[in-house]
Amino acid sequence: MSNIAPGELWLTKLDHGRLFKLNGGHPPDALTDLLDSADLIESAHVRADVVTLYSQVLVTQDDGEQHKLTLCYPDDAEPHAGFISVLSPVGLALLGRRVGAQVSWTMPSGKQRLLTIDAMLFQPEASGDHTT
Repeated sequence: MSNIAPGELWLTKLDHGRLFKLNGGHPPDALTDLLDSADLIESAHVRADVVTLYSQVLVTQDDGEQHKLTLCYPDDAEPHAGFISVLSPVGLALLGRRVGAQVSWTMPSGKQRLLTIDAMLFQPEASGDHTT
């Protein structure tokens, strides 16, 4: 069951369809909840401040550390280089959120973390790429 309120999470129809196909059409439960809760929009109409796949964002963690993160598919993930899998807890927390949002996730240790999405550095759709 999701705790995402309507109007808090936006996904492009393209991202939604591709994410649903992960793991042979059986996405993990946390991703399924997110997919079921999202408001779907056409890629050409997504706001430029919404985190979509391959968006690059500047975030500040609750400890004050800033990071540049790129949200990606699991095969492209390189966490040490800032490429964060959409299936990771922080990736799921970022997907579909807008600049200015505070998001939380639970680390494998059980500790809750919080971060703020400070800026959108790059979003494929805003640059005219509606198919990546």
